[in-house]
Amino acid sequence: MIQQVTRGIKISVETHFEGMFYKNYRMHFAFGYRITIENQSNDSVQLKSRFWKIKDALNKTETIEGEGVIGQKPVLKPGESHTYQSGCLLTAPFGSMSGYYNMVNFTSTKKFKVKIPSFKLSAPYALN
Repeated sequence: MIQQVTRGIKISVETHFEGMFYKNYRMHFAFGYRITIENQSNDSVQLKSRFWKIKDALNKTETIEGEGVIGQKPVLKPGESHTYQSGCLLTAPFGSMSGYYNMVNFTSTKKFKVKIPSFKLSAPYALN
């Protein structure tokens, strides 16, 4: 598990390989990840949007931006957490993801970014 804390918001990431399949005459590798966002600060916060940078071993980079996570913009009071699962497809058996969440602090009304720690994606059979 990878973890990082930014301004009292702890991000924990777990990954898993889901399998491979052919699509458009190319092999694709499916990875899943589970993220827990924990509010360790003294203020209530809300996740507003996300930014991801996804890289694979073939030097292909994809960026993704969007509102919330899985259609939700969770509000976290001090001590609360939110967990969600998602995934991505790579055209190589190795890759990585990193990014950040745009959040707002309800006490100060200030917006801030919470770093998502960089994490590796790898098909277990490819490690030998």
